[in-house]
Amino acid sequence: MDRNPSPPTPSREDEDTEVAGGDCIGSTVYSKHWLFGVLSGLIQIVTPENTKSNSDDEEQVMELDEEMENEICKVWDMSMDQDVALFLQEFNAPDIFMGVLAKSKCPRLREICVGILGNMACFQEICVSLSNDKNLGQVLLHCLYDSDPPTLLETSRLLLTCLSQTEVASVWVERTREYPAIYDSICFIMSSSTNVDLLVKVGEVVDKLFDLDEKLMLEWIRNGAAPPLDQPKEDSEEQPVFKIVPCVLEAAKQVRSENPEGLDVYMHILQLLTTVDDGIQAIVQCPDTWKDTWNLLFDLVCHEFCQSDDPPIILQEQKTVLASVFSVLSAMYASQAEQEYLKVEKVDLPLIDSLIRVLENVEHCQKKPENSTESNTEETQKSDLTQEDFHLKILKDISCEFLSNILQALTKETVAQGLKEGQLSKQKCSCAFQNLLPFYNPVVEDFIKILHEVDKAFADDLEESFPSLKDAAY
Repeated sequence: MDRNPSPPTPSREDEDTEVAGGDCIGSTVYSKHWLFGVLSGLIQIVTPENTKSNSDDEEQVMELDEEMENEICKVWDMSMDQDVALFLQEFNAPDIFMGVLAKSKCPRLREICVGILGNMACFQEICVSLSNDKNLGQVLLHCLYDSDPPTLLETSRLLLTCLSQTEVASVWVERTREYPAIYDSICFIMSSSTNVDLLVKVGEVVDKLFDLDEKLMLEWIRNGAAPPLDQPKEDSEEQPVFKIVPCVLEAAKQVRSENPEGLDVYMHILQLLTTVDDGIQAIVQCPDTWKDTWNLLFDLVCHEFCQSDDPPIILQEQKTVLASVFSVLSAMYASQAEQEYLKVEKVDLPLIDSLIRVLENVEHCQKKPENSTESNTEETQKSDLTQEDFHLKILKDISCEFLSNILQALTKETVAQGLKEGQLSKQKCSCAFQNLLPFYNPVVEDFIKILHEVDKAFADDLEESFPSLKDAAY
């Protein structure tokens, strides 16, 4: 059976009713009378007479009647239509769905009701109305404690839709802050779920929350720092203490091979964490967390993304995730000077190789066709800065900053090895200099001095292409 059967086609009797009494919902062919019948059926399901049961029955999961499931699924499908969504709102259907969510133990029915509300929330006027209903908001957030993956998926979709509406986003951020258990619920999903669709949607919710509210992000970073002071020691072993970074890493590993967009989301969450000192500390303070983070990100940039046998244009697909990964690696790399146990060995040259290859591909992607007939007026140049160009520029800036940090830390031994193995060929060094100059001029000059000490002939040859650096070695 399909998850969402097609909407009901009007019967002959329905058509006669429509002609006689205007039974259509808005400009659609959907019947008001039919919809009233389905909603009335929902009300019957959650009436006190039908919800009374003994304690044994309450523990049993209620199965949804197949006919009722088909009918309510049709409403789910219909609710994507604005006229239907507005009619449901006018008929106070959200209150009916709220009653179902508060009383029903049927996972499938709960999933469908949240799904319908999610469709309705796609329309701004309805989204504002739903968001301003405090009771409904409370019931929906409690759905994040559900154990049913499809219900969790629809709840996350609904929450993301509301968070994406500027007018009501702050309402949902505040509500999320009011329920600390949401943190544990989301961390549990990220650390244990194998449902990729759910992990991606939950990741998008976390990413949006952190992007909207730094204070909430700080609270979640600090949540796993230590067990509550008033928690007895014997209880601390039974109650897992979730830390945000390991949970994000676990989810990233799970979605890595199956959903590139999902990996992009989780890498951006890590990047947001590094925008605050507490977030960086959450990554680098624990040796295991630092190692797990570094190994995953290092493997991505050195063995998966933008490889030597990939066409340069592949960068267009990978530019945002690469920007996030390089940004986090750069923050971690800079932290090694402050942490005694952070010993990064034999990573400089592979990272330089990856960074320079990315910069070469950025240059390739930014090239305009030679036969372009576009004018070079200021107005045209401004319009040429597309979203793709913007993301490429961000990737270039992050890559240059990271590359400059690595070059500053290179020893003569590492430079000699790089010259021998080809990571520091003339072509690659030229590409690095072209991108680093003039903003990182001191870094390039210091690197040239080391090159002179290791291989004077190579340094002199390189300087021929960059006359401004000729005095750097003297």
